Order: sequence, then structure tokens, then C-alpha cells
Amino acid sequence: MKSIEELIEVKRDGGSHSADELRRLVDAFVSGEMPDYQMAAWLMAAFIRGMSSDETAWLTEAMAHSGRVIDLSGVPGVKVDKHSTGGVGDTTTLVLAPLVASCGVPVAKMSGRGLGFTGGTLDKLESIPGFRVEWDVDAFVKMVQVTGLAVIAQSPDIDPADKKMYALRDVTATVPSVPLIVGSIISKKVAGGADAIVLDVKVGSGAFMKTEADARALAAELARVGQLLGRRVVCILTDMDQPLGRAVGNALEVREAIATLKGEGPADLTELCLVLGAKMLVLGRVAGDEREARDLLMSAIASGRALDTFRAWVASQGGDPAVADDVSLLPAAAHTRVVRAPRTGWVSGFDAEGVGRAAMELGAGRARKEDPIDPGAGLELGVKTGDRVDEGSPLATLFTNDPSRLDEAERRLLDAIHVGDEEIEPPPLFLEA
Repeated sequence: MKSIEELIEVKRDGGSHSADELRRLVDAFVSGEMPDYQMAAWLMAAFIRGMSSDETAWLTEAMAHSGRVIDLSGVPGVKVDKHSTGGVGDTTTLVLAPLVASCGVPVAKMSGRGLGFTGGTLDKLESIPGFRVEWDVDAFVKMVQVTGLAVIAQSPDIDPADKKMYALRDVTATVPSVPLIVGSIISKKVAGGADAIVLDVKVGSGAFMKTEADARALAAELARVGQLLGRRVVCILTDMDQPLGRAVGNALEVREAIATLKGEGPADLTELCLVLGAKMLVLGRVAGDEREARDLLMSAIASGRALDTFRAWVASQGGDPAVADDVSLLPAAAHTRVVRAPRTGWVSGFDAEGVGRAAMELGAGRARKEDPIDPGAGLELGVKTGDRVDEGSPLATLFTNDPSRLDEAERRLLDAIHVGDEEIEPPPLFLEA
């Protein structure tokens, strides 16, 4: 049996692992035999050298079975999960989970803590007063049975390998690797008990996959490995060359999600949730096709049923459901600043990652895994690609509890919003499959 050091050497030198070797790596890391610094070295080697299709599947399976695999067979219906590969202002889970559950498809989701420059879904949910994401498996299953949905953190006994590996990847520049992303996403879904998965693969400057070719490669590999491990998988590619919606931050995105559930959200966020939600309803067998599914989703919003489900979900996880009716109960920043256009013209595009890094500068994200997040920090964009602006007109509003952060955040944001002389068409939200 090779030592841990020898296994690192294999990947460092461009070699391939066997299924047994990958199980050995995963088990050693979870047990503590393999320290963080050795796993960080292996992750960087895998990032640089790559992994074969067999290695990716074997790694995913080993991660999924590194702890307990949840049995959701006691929950009626097809359990459908959704995952986004991450982006700036990616608020979809906060809208989709209650929207889809309100139409009769159970949503049982384990989610992540961080997305690099902005908070992850769990950080956003924890900005709701009292909302808890740490639950044991029995409570998780019970919430899905009673409410129709639950979104929790990966507990120590569910896919512990991914929880530990992702925390390292987030701070060692090893996130945008197709094999490692596939292992992380699919292992969580298998361990979490989902029957079917809808995957929103982001493409662009604010995504892990910067090019369409890379995103298509990721989507194909996600579908291949998911199906190999017995799950039905549907992938859709969406634009992340500009932030989704207008809010970037934790409590700010919760506000935007609530507005969207009321039918008052940004057009792009609303449309993405309807498209993804329609696919989830079809996979969940409550609609025969996506047109019927879309009608069901729009009815759930118009009737208030989606917002009712949001309230029930928040209450079931210890949060204050009154936030659905009074968003002033959410954390707010003490300091704000309006960022204004330096010139007249049209918004020709964004460096979406730069927008995210501006939000991180304000306190909305973490650079290191132990960094705290300010739930009230972030920014709200006043413009989208294709909009005309006049010199001095508002581009965005910054929010923070540390005023010393405002100057650097404003500089980053101005660098990230491009204003040109010619009018342009907004980019399409969806890329053809």
C-alpha cells in the first residue's frame, strides 16, 4: 500500500490513481490520518495535472460514501435537488426551494458554506434571524416530510470528505477544476438522498467556468458521473458575465428572494427560477412538460402559496417567518455609499468577479475559511448590461458596517462596471444546450 506522500507524488507527476487509492486518500483525510497540508498539496496536484473520467467517478463515489448516505424513501414523491456551480448574486436556491416545494416536489438539499468572494447559500440563510442550518439527519428528513423542504449544512457524518475538501479548495485556488467540482457536487447529492438533480452550470467572468467550452465539459461530466451513480441529471448553462439579479450579499439577497417569491423580483432571477423550477417539476413528475410546469410555478407565486411555503420553511429551521412580510427584520449595514457613473454612455459589460470581490471587500464574503461574514454587507446594482447611464447617475449602492472598507470597494466596483460609447444588446441569460 502506498503512503500518503507517495499518492501525492503519483498525481504530482501526472500519474493516475486506482479506485482503491482514491478511497484510501478520502478515508485518510476524513479520519485525520492525512492532515490539511497534505490534502492541499494533493488538491493542487489534481488541479494542475487533471484526473481521468474513471478517477473522477471513483473519487465521487468515495466521497459520497465517506459518511452516512441519507435514506429519503420515507418521503413520498420524487426528491429533486438543484445545484448551481456558483456565481455572483446567485440567489436561486432561496427562491427555488420553496417555489418548487409549494408545487408538490420535495426538496432535500445539503448546501455549501462559501462561494469564494461572496457568501454561500448557508451564509445567506443564516442572515435570517434564528435560522439554523446545522441539523442531524433525522431532523432533516422530518422537516422534508412535514414542510416539503429543508436546506442544511453538511453534517459531520454526511459526505464529510467534501465538507473538509471544499473548505480547503475555497482558500487554495483549487475550486475551478472539473473533476473536483464534479466530485463535490455529485457526492453531496448522492449522500443527500436526491433521486434527480437539476444543475445550473454558470459561464462567464463571475463563474468558476470562464468559457463556454469549459462549462460544457463540466456539464457533460456532471451528467455522466451522476447517471453512473444512479441519479437522473439535467444540466442547463446560464450566463454569469454579469451578476444575477441586483443584490450581492447575504441579507440583501434574502430580501431579493422574498421579492421574487412575491412576483416583484428582477426579471433575470425570476426567469431563471421559472426555467430551473419547470425542469424540477417535470423530473418530480408533477407536470407532464415544462409549459405545464411553468404555469404551476407562476400560479404558486401569484396565489401566495410560494411565499407561504417560504414562511413555513423558515419557521421549521428556527428562523423568524415574519421576515417574509417585514424585511427590515433582516440585518442591515450601518454605512452606505452610492457609487456614481464616471461618464455618460451605455453599460457595455461587467467583470462579474470584480463585482463579487467588491462585495467581499465590504464584508460579504471570506478570503480564508475562518473569516467571519457580515450578513448586512454587500451591494445593490442599479444597472445591467445595455443600460444607458449619465455622468453622476447611480451605478450601485454599497453597504457595510466598516466604513474604512468603502473606498477600496468603490474602486473595485468602478473597475468592474464597463461603460462604453455604443449602445449594445443585453447578453442572453441561457446558452443553448
